[in-house]
Amino acid sequence: MSLIILRQTVIMLILMLVGAICRKTGIISSETNKGLSKFVLQIVNPVVIFMSYQTELRGELVRNLLMAFAISAAVFLIMIAASYLFIRKKENRETEIERFSAIYSNCGFMGIPLAKALFGMEGVFYLTAFLTVFNLVAWTHGIILLTGERDMKKIAKVFYSPTVIAIVFGLAAFFCQIRLPQLPADALNYISDLNTPLAMVVSGVSMAETNLFGMLKKGGVYRTCLIRLIILPVILSLAFLFIPVSMKVKLTILVAASAPPAAMCTLQCLRCGKNYLYSSEIFTAGTLLSVLTLPLIVKFTEYLTKIFC
Repeated sequence: MSLIILRQTVIMLILMLVGAICRKTGIISSETNKGLSKFVLQIVNPVVIFMSYQTELRGELVRNLLMAFAISAAVFLIMIAASYLFIRKKENRETEIERFSAIYSNCGFMGIPLAKALFGMEGVFYLTAFLTVFNLVAWTHGIILLTGERDMKKIAKVFYSPTVIAIVFGLAAFFCQIRLPQLPADALNYISDLNTPLAMVVSGVSMAETNLFGMLKKGGVYRTCLIRLIILPVILSLAFLFIPVSMKVKLTILVAASAPPAAMCTLQCLRCGKNYLYSSEIFTAGTLLSVLTLPLIVKFTEYLTKIFC
């Protein structure tokens, strides 16, 4: 499994490099990238999620999905508690940005292609549980943490976001066994195939806009990446030893939780006037380092499983 993750992360790195080159040469502008990002988040990701539910209803899938929801909720509780423990409030420290980046991963852009590489659409099927919990927690606790806002109207938007709508309709189609005709199913599969290349190109463009030399001088970037990419995944990997559930579910949730910091942090910082450059530096460093850390975490989990299970 670790070799599959390594191969996939290298492919994704190459695609991000293409995005960076496109930004540096002016082929893709910042405004164009924002449009591409919206297209991926609001069209492509929901289509991938919906199509993952176009499968036969089996008791094993239902049990594993319910376990995935329960584990995902527990994972976020652990990550929130750990972030407050490891990232303490200090003067002149961007505590809120560091905590947000440590808790919330880029589970949509990175998680979907990695879950698909590991277990095909069944992996994406289980990943939808993590994405659901992510959206609910990130748009409630995450927004309050980062901005201090408690505007319930804005928080309520999560319930009619394209991702949540796709999950609701997908679940309904799954349990009612409503299958799309071949023609529209083929069309939607073409759209879902755009997810990995487009998501990685968008990430590469965002990374190209970061001051790499300035990023290397900031200790907070290393500290946050260490917590997000190593410490939290190791804690989760150890905790998963005591959960009697399918290895497919465990690895899917672990990979999503071990992905680099969420791009959402930078977007929210831009919206509320926070230090978006710092959040972008954490995102860039975390994305680059995850090419090494993700395969290592999966290998570590496989090693622990062989010893203790």
